[in-house]
Amino acid sequence: MRVTAAFSRLLRLPEVWVKKVRFEPDCVVVTVALRRQRLCCPKCSYSTMARENEQDHDSVWRHLDLGVWRLEVHCRLRRLRCPEHGALVEGVPFARDGARFTRDFDNLVAWLATKTDKTAACRLVRIDWRTVGRIIARVGTELIDGDRLSDLFEISIDEVAWRKGHRYLTLIGDHRRGRVAWGCEGKGQAAADQFFEELDPPPDDLERPHAKQPRWAPEPAIMVPFGPCPTVPAGHGIPAAWVDPGRELDPAIVARASRLTAVSMDMTGGYAASVRQHAPQATIVVDNYHVVALATKALDEVRREHWNELRRTGETAAAKQFKADRWALLKNPDDLTDSQADTLAAIRATGGKVARAWTMKEMVRAIFAPGLTVEAVSELLDRLLARLSRCRLAPFIRLGRTIRKHRHGILAARRLKLSNARAEALNNKCKLIVRRAYGFHSARAALALILLTCGPVTLTLPHQRTGQ
Repeated sequence: MRVTAAFSRLLRLPEVWVKKVRFEPDCVVVTVALRRQRLCCPKCSYSTMARENEQDHDSVWRHLDLGVWRLEVHCRLRRLRCPEHGALVEGVPFARDGARFTRDFDNLVAWLATKTDKTAACRLVRIDWRTVGRIIARVGTELIDGDRLSDLFEISIDEVAWRKGHRYLTLIGDHRRGRVAWGCEGKGQAAADQFFEELDPPPDDLERPHAKQPRWAPEPAIMVPFGPCPTVPAGHGIPAAWVDPGRELDPAIVARASRLTAVSMDMTGGYAASVRQHAPQATIVVDNYHVVALATKALDEVRREHWNELRRTGETAAAKQFKADRWALLKNPDDLTDSQADTLAAIRATGGKVARAWTMKEMVRAIFAPGLTVEAVSELLDRLLARLSRCRLAPFIRLGRTIRKHRHGILAARRLKLSNARAEALNNKCKLIVRRAYGFHSARAALALILLTCGPVTLTLPHQRTGQ
């Protein structure tokens, strides 16, 4: 078998044939030629037989290593003129647009990034640290599932820090599939609004993606609802689906926000405001964990206040001991050690505002005990709110106001049996991904790796391709 034929079978590059092979001290150079006659635009599906000219040099791509040797693919390309993108070099079937690596190499690096840290990936495939980030962003952008937002019914909204300095990513989780469905840089109502704009693009945005929308929408004539019927009269359905008379839109795309039945979140006001605006039919579910966390935070405020009082009165030794015993108050009773349980018993026996604060914190925890019905939780909430309003402890009075404001969302969590536990688990996994990579230089690369690891992206290694 000739060397060129052997390398044609060895490389398995689509739509090319190997012209020659050259062995260098640390590299194998394989020169290939495209089989197709037509020139294809690398940015769109346009193809033509006409060409502007031919390059006077070879384009080079890094391919999978051949043992200890680096393997480079060289090809002399032509230039075409695309009606949309102008004059540019033709695309090749074995590499992505703008990449200096083949698809197989990109996929391998992206898979390694989801399993190990960047340093190990750089050492194994012999590329630069920043190159790994660019490959992650490139692969994630291409392989993201375009239909991932079509079947969303129960979602979670939460933010996760990807870098120091209050740099956040907002992640939308799919409760039914247990994965991240969407994400963007930032947090709050602006990030949630960006999700709903992508979920249900306004009609003007379909033609002009960056067009500024008017503050007040014109009077609608027809709107597309969620359901079997194609249209309903004006004044019914969802606001995000207003369309002009005579305009044809796909109801399955435009009315996707109306399919949302429940949205779980913490008690951040921005996310709830966006949901009420874009998906008013969805039930806002407040995670029970965040309610208990607020109660623990209120207890800690009372504890610090008492600690400061001890210091001001000159009881330094008592203040020092009280600070050392803080975990006896903040930990769950089932998790206390024997010495911490004795400390807690002594604090409760002494009485005072700290003991009362601990009792009210435990009352909040008891409301969310498993096995209680929605009616029982509703009655316990009413009793708790009455107790908090009369407790004469400012942190717990504020807690009562917060719980009263989000009462319907708290009950909805028990009724629908939903929580942000899965979202918190995904957030912890995302933090581990960022920490394992030793940080990112851009939110785009961090989000791409999160979607590759936790999202609707399926990475296929070179040896797993169909037919091989």
